[in-house]
Amino acid sequence: MNTPVSVLLARKGRSVQTIAASATVADAVSLMNEKRIGSIVVIDQGRLAGIFTERDVLTRIVGAGRNPAQTRVEEVMSAHPHTITPLATTAEVMEIFTHERCRHLPVLVDGQLEGLISIGDVSRWLTDLHKAEAEHLRQYITGGYPP
Repeated sequence: MNTPVSVLLARKGRSVQTIAASATVADAVSLMNEKRIGSIVVIDQGRLAGIFTERDVLTRIVGAGRNPAQTRVEEVMSAHPHTITPLATTAEVMEIFTHERCRHLPVLVDGQLEGLISIGDVSRWLTDLHKAEAEHLRQYITGGYPP
C-alpha cells in the first residue's frame, strides 16, 4: 500500500490524452471514444487547466441540455482538479479517490504533467499485488521453496 505512484506510471506508461481548453465538447467526446478513455486532461497555454470526464458530459452537457458542438471544454470541465506527485503512495491515492469522489488524478512534477492515475490503475495494481502474495503464501505452505 506504500507503493509510489511512479511505479504504477512506469508499468502503465506516462502517455496522457490532452485537449485544448478551447476545443469543443464534441471534439473531446470524439477523442475519448476513439481512445476508449473516461477522461481527458485539459491544457491551456501548456499548463493543466482541468479535467473533462464522462460524468461532466452527463451532468453538464446532456443533463443541462447544452449543444456539445457549440460548447467549449473550458466552460464545462472540472477546473483545478486534485493532483498528485509521483511520490504519492497508492494508499494516499485511494484516500483521495474516496474522499474527493473522483476517479482520475493528474500526476505533476514542478507543474508539468507527468501522467494520469485512475481508480482502475490502482485497482489493477492491488489485484496483482494480492495475487502475488497469495501465490507466495501457497508456495510457502506447500513447501515449494528450497530450504
